[in-house]
Amino acid sequence: MTRRRLQGTALDVHPLCLGGSVFGWTADTGTSHRVLDAYADAGGNFLDTADSYSQWAPGNDGGESERVIGAWLASRGNRDRMVVATKVGRSERNPGLGAATVRRAAEESLRRLRTDHIDLYYAHIDDPAVPFEETLGALDALRRDGLVRHVAVSNITAPRLAEALNTADREALPRYGALQTPYNLVRRAEFERELLPLCRAADLPTIPYFALEQGFLTGKYRPGRTVRSARAAAASAPGRTAAGRAVLYALDELAAARGTTPAAVALAWLAGRPTVAAALASARTPEQLQELLTGADLTLDAAELTLLDTASRTPEPLPVGAFRP
Repeated sequence: MTRRRLQGTALDVHPLCLGGSVFGWTADTGTSHRVLDAYADAGGNFLDTADSYSQWAPGNDGGESERVIGAWLASRGNRDRMVVATKVGRSERNPGLGAATVRRAAEESLRRLRTDHIDLYYAHIDDPAVPFEETLGALDALRRDGLVRHVAVSNITAPRLAEALNTADREALPRYGALQTPYNLVRRAEFERELLPLCRAADLPTIPYFALEQGFLTGKYRPGRTVRSARAAAASAPGRTAAGRAVLYALDELAAARGTTPAAVALAWLAGRPTVAAALASARTPEQLQELLTGADLTLDAAELTLLDTASRTPEPLPVGAFRP
C-alpha cells in the first residue's frame, strides 16, 4: 500500500485513517483489538481518536477510545509503526482551547494512550473565546517539550482557518498541518465552497470524517429498510433526499461493475478528491474493516468519477440503471 505524506509534516500515512469513535462504545475492547489487528496486518498505520470519545454513551465519561487504543499499542509493542492522532477541546472534563486546558488534556491523553508523544494533535473545535496566539502557543509548548509532533485542526470555518494560518505565520507559531472536516458524496457544498479553495491555496491536506456519512454510503441504511444501530437515525437521513437516493443508485451500479461494495466505491471517490490525504472511517468488526480497506485499494477512472459527481448533484431521484458504466 502506497502511503501519503501529510504536506508540511514528517508523517506518511495509510490512505484509510481508522476512526476510533466506536472503540469502547459500539465495539468492546476485545472486538476493537481485533479490528486494530486486522488494520495493522493490512498495512494500516493511521489511528484517529479524541479525549471526548465516547462521552455521549451511557456510563462513559470520555477517554474510553484512547484507553482501548493505548492498551492495544502496549500489548502489541507497535507504537513506533503507528501514527496516532487525538484531539482536545470537546471533552466535558477539559472543554475549550485555553492554554492550561490544552496542556492538561494532552497529558491525560498521553496517559490513556500509554505513549510519550502524540503524532498529530488536533484542536477538535474552534474556540473563538480564546485567541489563536494562546492556543497555538500552548500547542507549540507541547511540541517543544516533545509531547506532540505535529498539530492540526478540526471543525473550523474557512475565515477562521485563514486567520489561524495567518496568526501562525505572523507569530512564528506552529502551522496546522491538516484539516479534519466532514466531507463525502452527499455532504459536499460546505467543504467545497470555501474550505477547499483555501486548503488548496495553503497546501493544507484534508482528512475527511463522515467519509461514509455514518454508514449511509455503505448502502446499509436504505429508504424503507429498518436497521438496528446506534447511528440508524442519522445514517438514514440522506436517503430521504433526491441526491442521496441518486448517489446510492450510482454506487450500486459501479460496485456491481467492479465486483466490490458501495462503501469501497464511495471511499475511492473521496480518495481522488483534491487535498484529500486520507479518508477517515470506523469499523465495529473486522468484516466491516475489510470493506473499508478494499476502498483504499480501488482507483476509479474518469468516467466513473464523473458519474458519481453527477449523481451527487442530482436534484431528482433517478432509477436504478441510470448510472450504468
